[in-house]
Amino acid sequence: MDTPDTLQRCTWPGADPLYRVYHDEEWGVPEYDSRALWEKLMLDGFQAGLAWITILRKRDAFRAAFAGFDPELVAAFDEADVERLMQDAGIVRARAKIVATIGNARAYLAMQDKGEDFSAFCWGHVGGAPTQNAWSGRDGVPTDTPVAHALSKALKARGFKFTGPVIVYAWMQACGLVNDHVTGCFRHDQVRELARR
Repeated sequence: MDTPDTLQRCTWPGADPLYRVYHDEEWGVPEYDSRALWEKLMLDGFQAGLAWITILRKRDAFRAAFAGFDPELVAAFDEADVERLMQDAGIVRARAKIVATIGNARAYLAMQDKGEDFSAFCWGHVGGAPTQNAWSGRDGVPTDTPVAHALSKALKARGFKFTGPVIVYAWMQACGLVNDHVTGCFRHDQVRELARR
């Protein structure tokens, strides 16, 4: 019987226990909740230029700092909140990313006000179902795709920032809009099955 140490998985989590749990339980699982999708996109924006494990280790602190990533609450943040966040050692203290997150909350709400559901908008770019890839190794996995470019462009047109195609594709992988677990990974088939529910 396989144990967490003997399972065949994607190579990127390495031996880090937190990274392995994230890979084994969360990464690639189709996410349909609009708020959760927005939160994960914001965290991927903060990850720009950093390793994802850095953000993962700080995720609880980010959630506390950004009011549980409730777009309505974050959209009301003001300059005092920006300064408060710049003093918060628990998060990534990058002013441009903090300001972008507040702006992105407002963009999210503007979509909602126009009757545009964030989840439906995102999933519409992949035809409403996860794209099932079959990479044999990490070398074949792209860092962006034409779909990621199109979704990035659509997000930017709605006022989103820190949503370039590479960030968007990493987010698509994390949220299961694409299944990029390699074929030898035990999660590849499991995640593919989740997409059929």
